[in-house]
Amino acid sequence: MTTSFSEILESFDFLDDWEDRYKYLIDLGKELPELTDAERTDRFKVRGCVSQVWLITAIEKDEAGTPVLTFRGDSDALIVQGLVAVVTALFNGKTAQEILNTDVEGVFAQLGLQEHLTPQRSNGLKSMVGRIRSDAEQALTAA
Repeated sequence: MTTSFSEILESFDFLDDWEDRYKYLIDLGKELPELTDAERTDRFKVRGCVSQVWLITAIEKDEAGTPVLTFRGDSDALIVQGLVAVVTALFNGKTAQEILNTDVEGVFAQLGLQEHLTPQRSNGLKSMVGRIRSDAEQALTAA
């Protein structure tokens, strides 16, 4: 996916109507690179989501030996797939510590997502973020 989180934030600011924002979310989800069947397994499944969501984490170290994480993901539901795109755009290429320091609730409040998502989608979003934070914590521990 080539859309940065700042571009997503800009687009959300520009789009006044929530129906347009939902369409934009769906379009973002369609930009995600497809996962292989081997990646759509229980090993990569995010627990706590009503829809099926898969999230793959890659950890590399920068020149200073600091863990930097990147994510790829997918879902079987269009809007949730868009949420995967938002979450991966937010966290891709950040250090484990930056991920843990991110005020996720504040960021999502900027987008206005919480008040426009069903409780199930909100829980799924929290589960995705929880998984990313857990992966960041493990990367720091292993460093």
